[in-house]
Amino acid sequence: MTGEFVGDPLTPRAGTFDPDRMAAGEPGVPASFGWRGEEVRVRAGVRSWKETAACTHGSGERYVNKHWYELATDRGTLTVYFERRARRGPRSARWWLYSLRPEPAAVTAVMRDQ
Repeated sequence: MTGEFVGDPLTPRAGTFDPDRMAAGEPGVPASFGWRGEEVRVRAGVRSWKETAACTHGSGERYVNKHWYELATDRGTLTVYFERRARRGPRSARWWLYSLRPEPAAVTAVMRDQ
């Protein structure tokens, strides 16, 4: 089942970042995000990967542009990414919700009871 494309910025909640990932030079996935005026709590990381691109100056090196994460949350499974270089202007967020795959109601209810 594929998720529904969203394309919205996310606001990471201060003080909830994963310090172990940050010590390794990666973004620290926060324990919760603000999205459309509500809080989305991260229950677990499912998987992660990186998007790279070649150096634009011809050195042959590759640079990480985005860190991608698939996260199990209280809203379903989210695919989010962190942009290494934030865009300019009002859409300068670094965390973005790419897609959302809502979980069936029965599964969501069980997860909330735990």
